[in-house]
Amino acid sequence: MENILTLIAAPDTLTTDHVAAATNALGAHTGRWLGDGEAWEALFASGTLMAEATARKALGSAKVDVVVQPAAEQRKRLLVADMDFTIIEQECLDVLAVRAGVGKEVAALTRRAMAGEIDFAFALAERVELLAGQPESLLEKVYDAEISLRPGARTVVATMRASGAATALVSGGFRFFTERVAAAAGFDEVNGNDFEIERGFLTGRIDGPVAGAQAKLDMLKSLAAQRGMPLAATLAVGDGANDIPMIEAAGLGVAYHA
Repeated sequence: MENILTLIAAPDTLTTDHVAAATNALGAHTGRWLGDGEAWEALFASGTLMAEATARKALGSAKVDVVVQPAAEQRKRLLVADMDFTIIEQECLDVLAVRAGVGKEVAALTRRAMAGEIDFAFALAERVELLAGQPESLLEKVYDAEISLRPGARTVVATMRASGAATALVSGGFRFFTERVAAAAGFDEVNGNDFEIERGFLTGRIDGPVAGAQAKLDMLKSLAAQRGMPLAATLAVGDGANDIPMIEAAGLGVAYHA
């Protein structure tokens, strides 16, 4: 069975020496640059079990990511992506908090939650509580003025869809933002949490159960099952501790600027 070795590094840092070291260690052939100085892939015929470790050992301390996967499942059929700091360039709650005058407090909780130091659901509730009393209109102002897609976000979603893949934006963030970002980037499916709002103001509470790490993993599995595909045919992308379960379960998991 043929397998694919992919090497990825920061722009202009992947060299022919890196390529030669990894491909020679695996006896890989038919290689090509996917992006000059940034990404390379090659076919090889040996088993996948120890291939990644073999390639990493050959690369030594080089800051190069190594991906090994069966060639038959290289073209993924489902993309599941996190939103904050992954598809968009901001953390929505952090931006809201700055406008509300509690930026430092909320940002500190965000950092600890994304690093896995404190429970995500607890940290989310604490952050939202700090926004109590803010007008609902602030959400629209923040989205219009400060939320932007990552460069390439629309391209990766459009590329997946053009090849017949399904796409889903799964977030521990809030539906007010996830639905707008999903529409802007072109995702098929979207989830998210809901702010509790009374008389036009945020109450500081979350309306309904928190969509966290388990919800992301469940959505990955559910969407794959609905489409009759194995998890090996899925791609998951995220940056925080609450993305780890879906990243580990997917056929290809990407920790993006994690």
